[in-house]
Amino acid sequence: MRHSGTANHRVPGKLGSELLINVTPTEARVALVEHGVLQEVHIERRMKRGLVGNIYKGKISRVLPGMQAAFVDIGLDKAAFLHASDIFPHTECVADAEKGNFVVRNIAELVRQGQDIIVQVVKDPLGTKGARLTTDITLPSRYLVFMPGSSHVGVSQRIESEEERARLKEITLPFVDDDGGFIIRTAAEGVGAEELAQDAAFLRRVWAKVSERRKRQGATLLYQDLALPVRIVRDFVGVELDSIQVDSQSTYEELLQFAQEFMPDVAAKIEHYTGPAAIFDLYDVENEIQRALERKVELKSGGYLIIDQTEAMTTVDINTGGFVGHRNLEETIFNTNLEATQAIARQLRLRNLGGIIIIDFIDMLKEEHKQRVLNSLTAALSADRVKTNISGFSGLGLVEMTRKRTRESLEHVLCGECPACRGTGTMKTVETVSYEIFREIIRLNRTYQADEFLIYCAPAVYEVLAADEAHSVAELEVYIGKRVRIQCEPMYVQSKYDVVMV
Repeated sequence: MRHSGTANHRVPGKLGSELLINVTPTEARVALVEHGVLQEVHIERRMKRGLVGNIYKGKISRVLPGMQAAFVDIGLDKAAFLHASDIFPHTECVADAEKGNFVVRNIAELVRQGQDIIVQVVKDPLGTKGARLTTDITLPSRYLVFMPGSSHVGVSQRIESEEERARLKEITLPFVDDDGGFIIRTAAEGVGAEELAQDAAFLRRVWAKVSERRKRQGATLLYQDLALPVRIVRDFVGVELDSIQVDSQSTYEELLQFAQEFMPDVAAKIEHYTGPAAIFDLYDVENEIQRALERKVELKSGGYLIIDQTEAMTTVDINTGGFVGHRNLEETIFNTNLEATQAIARQLRLRNLGGIIIIDFIDMLKEEHKQRVLNSLTAALSADRVKTNISGFSGLGLVEMTRKRTRESLEHVLCGECPACRGTGTMKTVETVSYEIFREIIRLNRTYQADEFLIYCAPAVYEVLAADEAHSVAELEVYIGKRVRIQCEPMYVQSKYDVVMV
């Protein structure tokens, strides 16, 4: 059955929640728009898509008893590597009486050359090494991980509440049968029975497809972790979406086929976008992505946020800016902080900021105002699909919170280290560089014999040396008794320079 839905150009703001999917030969991008405002962006580059999670039917090409490993042909250029410790189940392991440990049986007892074997990639090929494999197959979905051949239910250790762990386990136990068991993921915390049942049913359908493909002859790919557009649609199971618009005909057909097979209730919402404007020009998505890379976030009132990412944490600073309010200073501060909570919640999702987050609200005197700001932040974060935890105001008046890391932040995906500042965010001033050059010339003059010195420097430094600091250059020439020449190098960054002895 072929779905004939084609999206015409929609009027922004008419819908509640939409997924906009932009696909090109090099990358796929997905935007979640709620009430006309961009909330999340997901990006996947074709060249950076790995093999981890893929399931193959392979053939043992060589057994190496000395390394306790085997090479497996899974249809790639290089043979993949399977260690004895990655062959499951371990029920056949024998005890080492002297050490009191369990040791893995000899690889030659577990596999033989020419044997067909089902494996999953756990590490991508790197350099001259092939992919690393395991026979411990797992299939992930949003809330559950399916484990073929298992008969138990495990719960993520990150779910700390014993009551919640027991509740989730009670819901999931009936889903276990002869085909396999489940691991309950951290994202399932607080999730209802209906969503878990949907996930379990989805995973069973996927495994049934994998099992069917196992009958094929030779090395073959049985399962590939879904491409971004399909994966996102899968992960939004249970989320109320009004439409899913995709601008690629082939991706539209792939999504439609996937939905009709595994998520029939979603199929009717998938539309092929053929509007006159680029799909990411709807709701100003393209410009919003660019703004999400900036440190400063403007608030409608005139206040603003400053967001800084570091290795250890992310800091958010709130300022009133030009917002002076209509009543008194305390009300102005409170209203700015209140407005900032909405902006912060959105920016955390949009930029996908994870780990420790420190928020420096403008100091408030009233405890009531502090509590209302905390309540507003909590409410704003309730729409976030990623788990967050707010610790409240610290003794220094800072709000400490955490947000679970799910993938790289938007900045890390789209940006690299600045070659000029090397990631510090600051550069030496032209005056600092100029005086460094003077010191370097004096040092060289004391150490070596030279008739004159030639300075190669960036345009901004050249302008200062040739104008504002020209007198300093002249004084330097008198001091060392040598001529100093300056040459502009347009390709040099501000802090780079070379001093050549002539």
